[in-house]
Amino acid sequence: MTTQKPFSQACENNKDPILQIISPVFSQPATVWEIGSGTGQHACYFARHLPQVEWQPTDRQENIPGIRLWQTDAQLSNLKPPLALDVTDAVWPCRSIDALFTANTLHIMSRNEVEVFFDRLADYLAAHAMVCIYGPFNYNGTYTSDSNAHFDLWLKSRNASSGIKDFENIVSLATAIGLQLVSDVAMPANNRLLVLQNN
Repeated sequence: MTTQKPFSQACENNKDPILQIISPVFSQPATVWEIGSGTGQHACYFARHLPQVEWQPTDRQENIPGIRLWQTDAQLSNLKPPLALDVTDAVWPCRSIDALFTANTLHIMSRNEVEVFFDRLADYLAAHAMVCIYGPFNYNGTYTSDSNAHFDLWLKSRNASSGIKDFENIVSLATAIGLQLVSDVAMPANNRLLVLQNN
C-alpha cells in the first residue's frame, strides 16, 4: 500500500509565525526533539531555516511513513530520520534532550497523557534545556475565543478525553519538574507559544 504525502494547511499557515519565535530560542547548536511531528512539514521548514540545529522528528508509528516522505523530498543534512515515539512509552528513544518543540499536541492528549508527558520530560530534559509548546490554551478556565470553544467541542466529539488544556495547569506541571516559564506569546488564530527553560 503506497503512502500518500500528508499535508496540513494549518502547518502552512503557522510555520512562519512559529519560526519567528523559536529562532532566538534555538539559536545555539543542539538537537531539537519535536514531539508529535504530524505530517513532517514543520520539521522540514524549521530544519531548513535553523541550520545550526539538528531537528529530530518523532510521532506515533502510523505517522512515520508520511514524515519520511517529507524528509526525502527536503534533502536536509540536519533533518534526522523520524523516530517512533508515543509520549506514554515507558522508555523514549533518547538518552537526553537539550531542546524540545511540540505543536498542537497537548489538546489531542488526555489529561493523564499530558501528565505522563511532563513526567517523561523530567526524566530526559538536560539542564537548561529549552522547551517550546505551541497550541491553544484556556486562561482562568475560560476559552479565549468563540472559535476555540467550537474547536474544543469538535475535539471532544472525536475523543471525549481530549480538549484544550488550561494554561495554569500546564505551567503547574512544568514548574513541578523544574521548568520555568520564560514567555507566553500570543500567536495567530488564537494560539499561544510557551517558551520554558529547565533549571
